[in-house]
Parts: sequence; C-alpha cells; structure tokens
Amino acid sequence: MNTHLLRSAPDRDPAWLGRLFWISALLVVLWPLGVATEFKPWILFEPRNLQVTGQFLGSFWPLTLNAEFMGLVLKETWRTVAMATAGLTLALVVAVPFTLLSTRVLSISALSGTMARGPAWLRQGVRWLLVFLRSIPELVWALVFVRVVGLGPTAGVLAIALTYGGMLGKVYGEILESGETQATQNLLRNGSGRLQAFFYGLLPTNAAELTSYTVYRWECAIRSSVVLGFVGAGGLGQQMDNSMKMFNGGEVATLLLVFIALVALADQVSAWLRKALG
Repeated sequence: MNTHLLRSAPDRDPAWLGRLFWISALLVVLWPLGVATEFKPWILFEPRNLQVTGQFLGSFWPLTLNAEFMGLVLKETWRTVAMATAGLTLALVVAVPFTLLSTRVLSISALSGTMARGPAWLRQGVRWLLVFLRSIPELVWALVFVRVVGLGPTAGVLAIALTYGGMLGKVYGEILESGETQATQNLLRNGSGRLQAFFYGLLPTNAAELTSYTVYRWECAIRSSVVLGFVGAGGLGQQMDNSMKMFNGGEVATLLLVFIALVALADQVSAWLRKALG
C-alpha cells in the first residue's frame, strides 16, 4: 500500500485565507453603504423602543372578528384580487404589441444580418419606452393617478398596468430572443408575415416560459395591490392604513392574517397554473 494514501487530512481548510479575504472585502464595501443609509439595527433593542414595540404588538389581541368588519374585509380582499388581475390584463395589452415591435427575431430586414435603419430605430425607441415604464415604480404611478382619477382602485389598476407592462414587455422580448428561432426565420424567409411567424414559430416553443412568467407577475401584482392601497388606491392596503391611523391593533392584526392567507393562496394557485400550463 502506498504511504502517500495514508497521509492525514490537513488541520485547516486550505481555502480559509481566500474566504477571509473576500469576506473582509465584502464588509469594506458594505460599511459605507450602511453609513449612507444610517442603518442602525441596535436602535430596535433600546428599552424605550422595546416598550413601544411591545405595546403595539399587544394591541393586536384580541382580533377583530365581528360580522360587519369581516364583511368589509371580504369585500376589500376581492377588490385587491380584482385590482391585480385587471391591472395585469391591461399590462398585457401594453406589453404584447411592444414585444412584437421590439423583438429582433421578428424583423424581416434583420434576416440579412443587419436590420434596416428605420426598423432599428423603431425597435430601440420601443425598448426605451419599456425602460421608462418599468423604471417608475407602481407606487409613484398610483400617486399620480390618485390625483387624476381620485381615490379608489382605478388608480391602482392603471399603476400596475404601466409598470408591469414595461416589465412584461422586456422579459417577453428576452424570452423570445433567447429561445429557438430557426422555425421563425424559415417562416419569414418564405414570405410569412410577422404575426404568422410569431404564432406558428416563436409562440409554440416559448409558450410555457411566457405563461410561467405571466402567472408569477400576477402573484406579484396581488402584493403590489395591497401596498398601493396605502396611497388611496383601495383594497386591503387602504383598509389597513385606516385601521392603523385609528390605532386599532385588532383590525390591523386581522388584516395582516388575511393578507398572509391571500398571498399563500395566490402562491398555490400560481404554482398550480404553472404546473398545469408548463
């Protein structure tokens, strides 16, 4: 038996020095970020803050479960889901045509290798518009539309439609351009129109991934709908804001539990849809 096979294992991890270096480098980078954001988590554990936190959490019990309030909660929960679904539907109306215009694979002039100047500028302009739409958070859009159309879910629907339209348009384009494109190019070379090439070439090979991302965005839209309620866009968020302003901890706790249950249900529905359509 070779003696070198019986050598004992090293006493220390030979890669420890490299790990120590990278951890130290990460801390050096994160330190100025913490200073800039005034991140001081130890403040949470100061006696006065602990007392305030305890009083706030103590007000959560007992939960508010009377019939009148639960009826209101059920109504606002449905409004939240409706806001998310309507907003995502409008986002698809925005995203789909912009995706068709900005996807290079569907450009007939690009079949020769270089896209013509006109289509290239149009494609780039659409991509800039998608960047603009998704770069503005839905919360900011909601603040704008609340002033335009007034309080209520309409502002939330429009806010989700614009921001998510930009997100969907960008990701849809990336999915279509990164997938199999040979069938689409063959259709275009043989005189097919752009819509025909999309429906018979690109869509069949990318339908599962497009559907999965769309369902995921619907799940995210439900979370966004609750947040938008804090700026007057209706739904569970607006009701929670009202309860917090009235210092009604029982109502706040009930709304939080309902929101958690709603997100969990949306997650299950999302997973089921992705599995069924995948």
